[in-house]
Amino acid sequence: MNHLQKNPARPIWEDPDTGKIYIIDQRQLPHQMVVSELADVDDVIFAICEMMVRGAPLIGVTGAYGVYLAFAANTSDPDEAAQQARRIRRARPTAVNLAWAVDQTLEKALAADKQDRAKAARQHAAAIAGLEAENSRLIGEHGLPLIAEIAEKKPGQPVNILTHCNAGWLACIAHGTATAPIYQAHRQGINVHVWVDETRPLNQGARLTAWELGAAGVAHTVITDNAGGHLMQKGLVDLVIVGTDRTTYTGDVANKIGTYLKALAARDNGIAFYVALPSSTFDWQIRDGVGQIPIETRDSDEVRYMPGVEKNKTHLLLPEDSQAANYAFDVTPARLVTGFITEKGVCPAEETAIKTLFQKHSR
Repeated sequence: MNHLQKNPARPIWEDPDTGKIYIIDQRQLPHQMVVSELADVDDVIFAICEMMVRGAPLIGVTGAYGVYLAFAANTSDPDEAAQQARRIRRARPTAVNLAWAVDQTLEKALAADKQDRAKAARQHAAAIAGLEAENSRLIGEHGLPLIAEIAEKKPGQPVNILTHCNAGWLACIAHGTATAPIYQAHRQGINVHVWVDETRPLNQGARLTAWELGAAGVAHTVITDNAGGHLMQKGLVDLVIVGTDRTTYTGDVANKIGTYLKALAARDNGIAFYVALPSSTFDWQIRDGVGQIPIETRDSDEVRYMPGVEKNKTHLLLPEDSQAANYAFDVTPARLVTGFITEKGVCPAEETAIKTLFQKHSR
């Protein structure tokens, strides 16, 4: 079921009376606010694969609700629910939050009595959504001093922050990761301006981040993906903050394709490059991000065609017989990352520092 709705507070939510799950179809933004129901596991997998929902924390929460829907459809067969959970986990390979949330929710459900498994899964999915929202709020608090320090050094001038893709509330339930410190600074009256990478091929920056910032009244300018280095050379970028879909415990960062190039440009120009993420986005099993993080390859038509404003209209950009490759992510090595902004605080992109911040994950 699809329908239009004005300004939902979150990108995913449940009807408390019926238990139905709804999402914002992010493919339609910024031109339409379309809300869709996730009625079953197939709907959940389609929504994740087709990027109706996207962003690591939101993908995780959506997967958790998918486990709830699996139990709601067949509460008497835990093996069937586990099989459906495995299907959900495979929907997108790079974002580690998906497997984390699905596995947690499945475990909670199976620990409950048979008749209570759907309820337990639903409650845990809601708890994960609440946790991610709170984590994003705390990321904003911990990241705010980084922006405030720059503002103090250039009174009366804007703090220019560059970001890539969309790591806002649309991707993270509330507040966002990369955008959370920006929203906090704006609310504190700090003069901030955001350079928004368009983020080809699906333009999550131009479509989603710009839409979010505009709604919040934050000054911003959309730029082509390759303009960032030029702006840094000209002294027009004070800080880079991006999100991530999976980060190793050694500090390697997988994020939307093009992030690595921004990190290289930032290092060359002496600009701090921060990655904002909740603990759910750390992969505590992988050491070598470049060699071990699975990189999703998507349909080449996302590169070959540009969506139009009219529903279901696309425009061919390439010669008809030209092939295209569509790598969704790249990995930024820890050596290029100044630090991480997390719900626990800020730390360098280094194994000992990360594990110190998250003591329970230390060996």
